[in-house]
Amino acid sequence: MRRRGSASIAANPVLIGAATTLVVLVAVFLAYNANNGLPFVPSYTLKAQIPNAANLVVGNDVRLGGTRVGAVTKIEPRNGAGGRVSAVLTLKLETTIKPLPVDTTVVVRSRSALGLKYVELTKGTNRRGFEDGAVIPVRNATPEPVEIDDVLNTFDARTRAAIQENLQGFGDAFAGRGQDLNLAIEALNPLLVDLTPVMRNLASPRTGLTRLVGALGRTSRELAPVAEQQAALFRNMATTFGALESVSSDLQQSIEEGPPALEAGINGFPRQRPFLRNSAGFFADLRPGVRALRTAAPDLSEALTVGTPTLYRSVALNQRLIPAFRALQAFAEDPLAQLGITDLTNFATIIEPTAKFLEPVQTVCNYATLFLRNTASLLSTGGKTGTTQRFAIVATPQGPNNEGSPASAPANGPGTNYLHSNPYPNTASTGQPKECEAGNEPWLAGRKVVGNVPGNQGTVTEKTKRSASLR
Repeated sequence: MRRRGSASIAANPVLIGAATTLVVLVAVFLAYNANNGLPFVPSYTLKAQIPNAANLVVGNDVRLGGTRVGAVTKIEPRNGAGGRVSAVLTLKLETTIKPLPVDTTVVVRSRSALGLKYVELTKGTNRRGFEDGAVIPVRNATPEPVEIDDVLNTFDARTRAAIQENLQGFGDAFAGRGQDLNLAIEALNPLLVDLTPVMRNLASPRTGLTRLVGALGRTSRELAPVAEQQAALFRNMATTFGALESVSSDLQQSIEEGPPALEAGINGFPRQRPFLRNSAGFFADLRPGVRALRTAAPDLSEALTVGTPTLYRSVALNQRLIPAFRALQAFAEDPLAQLGITDLTNFATIIEPTAKFLEPVQTVCNYATLFLRNTASLLSTGGKTGTTQRFAIVATPQGPNNEGSPASAPANGPGTNYLHSNPYPNTASTGQPKECEAGNEPWLAGRKVVGNVPGNQGTVTEKTKRSASLR
């Protein structure tokens, strides 16, 4: 007898065709979803924000350390602040790399020159990791890749023309200069030997070269808006240097002699500092006097005008003064002169309080000058025989005890018969009110006044005329 079960399937072409079709469908399904991972296999899903997803398509590889660890399953655009558009990638990853540290970086790399891309993950070192479904922020998408078309676009028509001009210029510059180039290469050996410590110093962090380059970059960024003004400056400098070409030999000589002059300045300037410091103090002290000279400048000018011829005549005067100074020297060396000087010193010490007390009589009230002027005016009338005194008789008021007859008491009326006497008027001296009372007392009618007049009479007196200028 034959076995019915074993022969039934092989003998049935319908079952064989159905099984074959099922196997083909499963293979096609698996091949279609191969880029998205095998079905029913656990995965680790993350989202990543990147600035630009150009030429990246769904199904591109996700690699970690050069090994494929997943695929891109979805690409979505996202609008950011300021109208900037970025992309959000959905990454389906293997669970073997779960969890990725939160400082993991994402960058889109080129896989071939035909534009094929892949996403490269660089694992970080942070202990915290991204949970399933988390979003890798855009700040982790560094460094931002440079596309091949961006590189090629740098060589535009103007750049290519400039490169051609450079090559042609280099060719013309090096043509026929082979021997000079050989000598230059030969001289490079000592140059490079001396350059090594220089480069070592520049590479040291203590030189601050990094900060210098950054500062130069910021400076260039600040100068960019005034680039046209700078270009005009260099054009003008070219014109200036062209004009200086005719005196280049003199400039060369100045430059050659500059180092000795600078060396002399280095040695001499420190010694001049005390002199300059003292000069600065001297001129600072002179400022009040110079400021005061502005008002006295006309008088000084007139004095110099008059004094110049006088100075010429002073030579002869000085010759005649020699005997006088010799006599003065003998007098000064005489022992008795010292006694006289001591007596004068004592006299000056004794009279000093009196002089200070009387000083305002002239400096404030001008009484001495007025007295001398009035004395001269008193005797100004004269004839062939000499001068006469000018005076007028003033009759005293009539009444009891008047000033024109013997009296038993001060005149005290009636009528205008009142005594007005101030034998010691105020002259703005020490201990007195600041007033010039003599000659300024008011006449107080109907009352007797003996001594200082009530009230302050001020310090205004009649001024003498300015003496005529010397001619």
